[in-house]
Order: sequence, then C-alpha cells, then structure tokens
Amino acid sequence: MTTRGWSLLITGGAILAGVVKLSARPRRPMTVAPSIDLLKYAGKWYEIARLPNRFEKECAGDITAAYTLRPDGKIGVLNQCRLPDGRVESIRGTARPADPAGPNTKLKVSFFWPFTGDYWVLDVDPDYRWALVGEPGRKYLWILSREPRLDHRVLDRLLDRAKQEGYHVGRLVRTPQTDEAQATPDAL
Repeated sequence: MTTRGWSLLITGGAILAGVVKLSARPRRPMTVAPSIDLLKYAGKWYEIARLPNRFEKECAGDITAAYTLRPDGKIGVLNQCRLPDGRVESIRGTARPADPAGPNTKLKVSFFWPFTGDYWVLDVDPDYRWALVGEPGRKYLWILSREPRLDHRVLDRLLDRAKQEGYHVGRLVRTPQTDEAQATPDAL
C-alpha cells in the first residue's frame, strides 16, 4: 500500500472512531412527570402523532389506546387502529409500574408475555387532556389526546418538550383520525 493509501486508511479510521465515540456518548437522563393519577389517566386516548415504529406500520389511522385499572393493581391496555382496508385491528396488554419504589409514570407494558417495553409518561396535562409518552432509548414517542385533534399551541409545546428530551421530532408522523370532524377548528 502507498503512503497515501495508509494516510487515507488512518484518517478514515480516525473519523470512524470519532463517529462511534459520538454515537456512544451517554445521554442525560430523561425527565418524567413526577406522578400521575391512574384513575384520571385511565380511559381512551387518541394518538395525535408518533415516531415511526414497526408495530404500527400497518395502521392507516384511527389509532387509540384505552387504559383500565384492574383489581390486581395492573393496568389493562387496549390498542386499536384502522388498517388500509378499513378493518380495525386491536391488541390487548397489561402495564405495571417499572419499580414499585419509583414514580408511577415509569411503566412496563407487555403484549406478549414475558416481553415488556418501557412506557414513560414524560408530561401530562393537569386535567388529563393530553400526554407525552416515550421511553429512555428515545426510539419511541407518542403524543396523545383525549380528543381526536390537539390545539397547535399545545402540540408546539409538546414538540419542544420532546426536543428537550433528545427526541428527533422531525421524524414524527401525524395520525389521521376519522373523528376529527368533532374536533375544535384551531387544531393540528
């Protein structure tokens, strides 16, 4: 190999090592809401927007999540969406606090035992009209609302909050909701 070839190889290796080092840089810990009232959080939520993910890739719209408190202390989860052919697909799961000593805004959700995923409530409206949900790897993010649409000012605030937590909000996709005709006009 020529001297120039070795120089390119060394330079390329140094650049690659720098990229790996940058990508391995630890992120600051994510801030979650201090706590939630599970009774108020229970009920139906409309998905307003999300980061793309494999388990919702077939959904065309009308994505909702419904939470119910169970007698055993767990939370029942029912996720639904409309497929492109108009059929509704649903999946049931359960959620529980990730750590009994920790905040109840950090949950573990399971749809297929024994596998669980993180469900962290990052922010929630004091009146439980909207919620920002994510997970510590920042791969998943959802903006939820009690109504099929969300006021653009609230959405902008939630996008800023998600950016502060290190999410790439430019990748968010809007979720079409059939019930949007019932929504207020000043909305996303």
